Amino acid sequence: MAFAPMGPEASFFEVLDQHRASLLAALRRGGGEPAGGGTPQASSFNLKKALRSVCEERKREACGETPSSEVLASIESVIQDIITSVAKNEAPTFTIGNRSSWENIKFEDSVGLQMVTHCTTRKIKSDSLKSVKKFALILKILSKIYKLVQSNTYATKRDIYYTDSQLFGNQTVVDNIINDISCMLKVPRMSLHILSTSKGLIAGNLRYIEEDGTRVHCTCGATAVAVPSNIQGIRNLITDAKFLLIVEKDATFQRLLDDNFCNRMSPCIMITGKGVPDLNTRLLVKKLWDTFHIPVFALVDADPHGIEIMCIYKYGSMAMSFEAHNLTVPAIRWLGLLPSDIKRLNIPRDTLIPLTKRDQMKLDSVLKRPYVTCQPFWRKEMEIMADSKMKAEIQALTFLSSDYLSRVYLPNKLKFGGWI
Repeated sequence: MAFAPMGPEASFFEVLDQHRASLLAALRRGGGEPAGGGTPQASSFNLKKALRSVCEERKREACGETPSSEVLASIESVIQDIITSVAKNEAPTFTIGNRSSWENIKFEDSVGLQMVTHCTTRKIKSDSLKSVKKFALILKILSKIYKLVQSNTYATKRDIYYTDSQLFGNQTVVDNIINDISCMLKVPRMSLHILSTSKGLIAGNLRYIEEDGTRVHCTCGATAVAVPSNIQGIRNLITDAKFLLIVEKDATFQRLLDDNFCNRMSPCIMITGKGVPDLNTRLLVKKLWDTFHIPVFALVDADPHGIEIMCIYKYGSMAMSFEAHNLTVPAIRWLGLLPSDIKRLNIPRDTLIPLTKRDQMKLDSVLKRPYVTCQPFWRKEMEIMADSKMKAEIQALTFLSSDYLSRVYLPNKLKFGGWI
């Protein structure tokens, strides 16, 4: 392999290897979670043989991108419906799945939150003062998408906005319409040939080639690499990483880099979406999981917002539920910061932060979500937070020592299986 070992001795990764074996066994059974709720378990079958088998099965599955011919045909079908309506003297409408209602969402632990087949819809009418402008904007962007797909070229969401910034008003309008079009056509957003600027960063033992031929070599040093804007275009991914660590906040990510965490825990990969992850960061996490099937862990604040961000990576979101199969990684485990760790480590109360009313509402909302039912250990941790009425940022660990997170907390969690 192209990466020189620089981290702990092989025995350090024994529990991680056992966890990976249980993940692979679950994949072979066709499920999303290992038996026993995802805690580390020993496995006697040959890991390399299992990995080869799983990879072969995954290669036979669709990669998630819809062929250009199907995208073009879907757009042509929509336009044909508009022409037919006009010919009948009827006002054309767009019918789009309602992405803001839990009634339209179903949950499967192997996929996450996904939109039901026969969902309630909303109509964008061309003869209504409330929706005529949105109808026109959808039609305009559909035309742009058709030209992009037909010519096999790409544009960013920002490019689309600047084609007529006065008409669109703001970038959010364009972003929402692109998601609506993806949902209406039942086509992954990556297949619309519209890219978004990435905000995420990645570091560690990983190499790949971008679509334009650029060779990218992520390192374990103090400098991270920006997440690519065209995830489906990257190829020849190479790594010998033992695990992938998702870090909620950029400040924590940078601190781990400064503390040389990647080198000391090598081989590994770290990634951050800098808060709520953008689409490209989620796509990259998904691609790394599908390609290598290495354990994936989340490091988030012990607060409702951090837990929700972790849930987005693992189970997806209501807004993007129509594209769950391309975005979710149910194999993700919660590594920290756990609310139970706060008491276990005797972190002083004056370093904690009281839950605000908004925090309590968010926590109540997460506790009611369907995926919490299959995660009893997660529920217990959230109940600890609710009972204490306190939250903690990862930085609270600096009370113990300035580098406690990178030198003690994370290494011990990884070595002894301290995840749920």
